[in-house]
Amino acid sequence: MPSGGPMSTFANLANRLPSGPGGVPSIPANGLPNPGPTAQVASFDDYPSAQRSVDFLSDNGFPVQQSSIVGTDLRLVENVLGRLTTGRAALAGAASGAWFGVLIGLLVGIFTVSSWWQVLVAAIVIATAWGAIFGAIAHAATGGRRDFSSRTSLLASHYAVNVDAAHAEQARQLLTRLNWQATMTPPDGDGGLTGGPDGRA
Repeated sequence: MPSGGPMSTFANLANRLPSGPGGVPSIPANGLPNPGPTAQVASFDDYPSAQRSVDFLSDNGFPVQQSSIVGTDLRLVENVLGRLTTGRAALAGAASGAWFGVLIGLLVGIFTVSSWWQVLVAAIVIATAWGAIFGAIAHAATGGRRDFSSRTSLLASHYAVNVDAAHAEQARQLLTRLNWQATMTPPDGDGGLTGGPDGRA
C-alpha cells in the first residue's frame, strides 16, 4: 500500500502523466492546484482571436503564465470529407504504408554497405502493399456502416480570456490598445478581432 495519504497518491499519479504540448502540470507544495482568483478581461467568438489577444499580452510583457483561455458551450463537430470506398481505403492505407516504408528503408539503409537504394525501394514496395491490404480489410470489416471519411473537432461557442485578478486592469488596457490598432488596420490588412475586452463585438 502506498504511504503518504491521498495527496501523495495524487502527486505520484500526476508525475506519471504523459507530457503534452504544455508538459506535465505542476503540483504545488500542498499537493493541489491553487491558481488564485481570476477575472475575465475579454470574450471572443473564435479561438484565433482569443489566441491573438494572449499573444499580444505576451509581446507587451504581461505575465501570461497567470492567464487562461476558457471555452464554453463545447460541442463535438464531425465534418464529412467525402465518400469512402474500399478502393479509397486501400489507397489511403497504401499512402500511409509508403511513408512508413520510407522511414524503415532509410533506417536500414544507413547500416547497409552497398545498394542502400535497393533496400529503400524494397521497404517502400512491401510497406505500400501491406498498407493497402490492411486499409481495404479494415474498411470491409465495417460492413458498410461507415462509407465516408470525416474529421472530428471540438469547438466552443465562446472563448473567454481570464487573467489573475491583480493584473486584470493592466490586461484590459493592453487589449483596448490592441482593439484600437485593429480598427486602424486597412480593409486589405489582416483584419481586426471579433471581440473585445469584457464583451463580444
